[in-house]
Amino acid sequence: MTCGNLFRRAWLAAVVIAMPMGAAEHSRFTEVYDLLRSHAGSLNEEELNRAAVEGLLTKLSSRAWLIDSSKATAPETNVAPVSSTALFDENYGYVRVSRISNRLPEQFSSSLEKLSATNKIKGLVIDLRYATGNDYDAAVKVADKFFGSEQPLLDWGKGVAKSTDKTNVFRQPVAILVNQFTSGAAEALAAVLRQHDIGLLIGTNTAGQASITKDFPLQGGEVLRIAVAPVKAGEGEVVERLKPDIRVDVGPDDERAYFVDAYKVLPRTSVGGTSSTNIASLSVTNRAPRRRINEAELVRMLREGENPEDELAKPQRSAEPARPIITDPALSRAIDLLKALAVVKHTRS
Repeated sequence: MTCGNLFRRAWLAAVVIAMPMGAAEHSRFTEVYDLLRSHAGSLNEEELNRAAVEGLLTKLSSRAWLIDSSKATAPETNVAPVSSTALFDENYGYVRVSRISNRLPEQFSSSLEKLSATNKIKGLVIDLRYATGNDYDAAVKVADKFFGSEQPLLDWGKGVAKSTDKTNVFRQPVAILVNQFTSGAAEALAAVLRQHDIGLLIGTNTAGQASITKDFPLQGGEVLRIAVAPVKAGEGEVVERLKPDIRVDVGPDDERAYFVDAYKVLPRTSVGGTSSTNIASLSVTNRAPRRRINEAELVRMLREGENPEDELAKPQRSAEPARPIITDPALSRAIDLLKALAVVKHTRS
């Protein structure tokens, strides 16, 4: 299939979902395209068609996009819905969701139960960065775990799905991590939790691809995925590209690195051009530090007949190893937020 044919097919399909193109706009497009083809000597027709396709799909990124045919038909069983869990600072659970599929609700519940089994969880981070999937029923079932009564959650063309009445609800503060690769049902899950004040979104704008879609195979091996109807949250609010409540901008390469290792120390270039790290280095000696005695303890020792010099001569006990520092900016911000909310909750209780 030539690039020109690809362009025309993508353009015609996208026009279906955008809006009826008036005669004036159609004429304008044709005029610009033909003038560029005839007079832009540095552009051949293949380059012009490729630019037209890319520009069109960029403009309609939330309503039409190209995907690899293997990804369109890949069975969801090949991807673990929950890719990792962790506990930060002993009290803050972390669940990373990689795909919204029919196995997610069970895995999410199991992960939450394991985190809560031996720990008093004061907050939860749900990491939806890079999360995909189009199983909106699974998104509803995960969201339902945070609701104790019946409320409208999501409508993806099958009527409004609601939460259920229950007592075993997770009621601690929640932070949801999102980025530009959070798409589809993952966006819907984030939208539902935020709309009902379950949690705050931290990160960057999402992909804006939460919708009912239809796939059109192209002869070149790609698939044109078209949004044919919106997905609605709550009482009917259309789920569009989500903007975070707390924006944390991180370069794409750094974000990937932090996503793999939340404690990773990335090199930074100093003003002089030398490489440094984002954590200051500390110089140490082999000499054990002497113990310090405060005024109150000195008075007590003198009153009880103890010799302060003997106590001062004792080496100070080694401090416990410092906990590793979370360097992932979005995750670090989420943990700080949950700590603050936990303090507020404790103060008010």
